[in-house]
Amino acid sequence: MFPTHRPRRLRNHPQLRRMVRENVLTTNDLIYPLFAVPGEGIAQEVKSMPGVFQLSVDKIVEEAKQVYDLEIPAIILFGIPADKDTDATGAWHDCGIVQKAATAVKQAVPDLIVIADTCLCEYTSHGHCGYLEIGDLTGRVLNDPTLELLKKTAVSQAEAGVDIIAPSGMMDGFVQAIRAGLDASGFTEIPILSYAAKYASAYYGPFRDAAESTPQFGDRRTYQMDPGNNREAIKEIELDIAEGADMLMVKPALAYMDIIWQVKQASNLPVAAYNVSGEYAMVKAAALNGWIDEERVVMETLLGFKRAGADLILTYHAKDAARWLKP
Repeated sequence: MFPTHRPRRLRNHPQLRRMVRENVLTTNDLIYPLFAVPGEGIAQEVKSMPGVFQLSVDKIVEEAKQVYDLEIPAIILFGIPADKDTDATGAWHDCGIVQKAATAVKQAVPDLIVIADTCLCEYTSHGHCGYLEIGDLTGRVLNDPTLELLKKTAVSQAEAGVDIIAPSGMMDGFVQAIRAGLDASGFTEIPILSYAAKYASAYYGPFRDAAESTPQFGDRRTYQMDPGNNREAIKEIELDIAEGADMLMVKPALAYMDIIWQVKQASNLPVAAYNVSGEYAMVKAAALNGWIDEERVVMETLLGFKRAGADLILTYHAKDAARWLKP
């Protein structure tokens, strides 16, 4: 008795495996996150994220040129302001750090797509993503007043030359508010990449070192999603689609590939996956200890996101991946 079907026939030769490969990762899929800080000549490595740096605007421009030369189509900017306050002024001020970085990058590398993270936690003195009641020590953000701040922030980012607005605060109605603000200001062609399914995750730890955005009290579980929920993710993306989102994001990615798949099946919009800081840090730590083959693990992980349905991948591995993808 011999097998009638022999799937191994299609695995016998590298070129044959390449011909029948169902999912392929390319540099077109990648978005590289960058952290902008005030000053000049600054490149401060984030201790919990080896190879990731807080960069002054001049260094951001240098990095953007490298990204473009590697044929990565886009960056996403996060900002760390010199001063923080309860009104998140640094997020929406014309001279905000993201606004300065975006303008400089677009002047230096006009064909590179610049995405702005449109959130407030890096800019508030308490580290939460919007307004709080006076005296509140739980972190329960006031939803509707915060929408006005997000609207102002998005318009200011668009005026600075940002190509895509990416709101990440998980406020109810934030896509509709931002869309209305952009349209009223003449930015009808600026798309919105919504952090539509963003979970309250322990994987964000190193990012909060990089963005200096750790909440001073409480946590973000009253606005970010419960990790045990999947039907809720579909509800969230349906609301964002109805409000005018152009693209959808799932964050984190590694432990949420089922959510990426479900979002992809439920929508015709492009889906992004954020390969977040904790996922990056685990791989880097294991690689630095010689426990894994970093290149193979990174490329397999990124391909896994593609297989799960991601059209775009935000990842701190983007530059390395682009180099590894070169023939």
